[in-house]
Amino acid sequence: MKVLGHRLELLTGLLLHDVTMAGLQELRFPEEKPLLRGQDATELESSDAFLLAADTDWKEHDIETPYGLLHVVIRGSPKGNRPAILTYHDVGLNHKLCFNTFFNFEDMQEITKHFVVCHVDAPGQQVGASQFPQGYQFPSMEQLAAMLPSVVQHFGFKYVIGIGVGAGAYVLAKFALIFPDLVEGLVLVNIDPNGKGWIDWAATKLSGLTSTLPDTVLSHLFSQEELVNNTELVQSYRQQIGNVVNQANLQLFWNMYNSRRDLDINRPGTVPNAKTLRCPVMLVVGDNAPAEDGVVECNSKLDPITTTFLKMADSGGLPQVTQPGKLTEAFKYFLQGMGYIAYLKDRRLSGGAVPSASMTRLARSRTASLTSASSVDGSRPQACTHSESSEGLGQVNHTMEVSC
Repeated sequence: MKVLGHRLELLTGLLLHDVTMAGLQELRFPEEKPLLRGQDATELESSDAFLLAADTDWKEHDIETPYGLLHVVIRGSPKGNRPAILTYHDVGLNHKLCFNTFFNFEDMQEITKHFVVCHVDAPGQQVGASQFPQGYQFPSMEQLAAMLPSVVQHFGFKYVIGIGVGAGAYVLAKFALIFPDLVEGLVLVNIDPNGKGWIDWAATKLSGLTSTLPDTVLSHLFSQEELVNNTELVQSYRQQIGNVVNQANLQLFWNMYNSRRDLDINRPGTVPNAKTLRCPVMLVVGDNAPAEDGVVECNSKLDPITTTFLKMADSGGLPQVTQPGKLTEAFKYFLQGMGYIAYLKDRRLSGGAVPSASMTRLARSRTASLTSASSVDGSRPQACTHSESSEGLGQVNHTMEVSC
């Protein structure tokens, strides 16, 4: 595949080649020649592995917001106009259970050392949280999103790149809809843009009567196949959810997430005055995940020019835990597409020195675009859009609509 610009060749050629060879159906990262270092399988053997981290550089804050205190941990300080990376976890988890494996991955640390990283815990979900008093009204999903500007203002961020999983992905998407000027980009894992109907609501209530809360949450996090076959990982999370997260607080968050309304988004041009996410978005889901249908529908409602749909091969409900290397590589390309280039060592290249890691903001002006389209088995159209600045540098957006 011809790549515009000599400087883009090393940065995007490998990814675009993989996309082409996969027939633009599924973005898969080859195992035989990994770009990133692999993860030791023993990391997941201990139930404590999810909570182990070099926390010496992290600082904890309790931030006052219009809807109560919000627990936040942060590493680094704002660096000029560069955005902060802000995360929001799924229901049943907290920032440690949801993101430690991903952010402790060696190559992810090589990327994040160039950004300030801010982890947000939903109210009452952090480790050691006190139980809310009787009658406490847990914030709605819209109110959870409305709490985030207080975090941005508190630390003086100009804007953020959000990484959310499940319920956290919904909160960050709502945040970007309400405060678009504060969001530079979004990585949304396992997002479900739909509210629950009466049948789903009744099924959830019935499940709550017949199952424990940790087991009910596990069915949200993992597919049935994972619950049956990946017993070690599932048992570790069952233990952590039951012991680390306050159960009464978790029940309130779970109830509110299941009471969410449809995310009010539509693909531009499909309805008058359609609302959509204005920033670049990467949607992520495992190929064996319970959230797959919701992510596919969300992809159909977003602008294909600015949206990347990544279906993670050999992954289930928590790709950031089971496939941190693949997700790190995808995140690196996502940053490159936004104009942040990481000069990281590429293990598929031989000879010649590779520049030390650094982040550079690229020019966005006077761009020329080339759009090509192809189809998968003659069914759904695929598109890749390439932009290049007059200096030979630019951004690359990939949109893949994966057929199910």
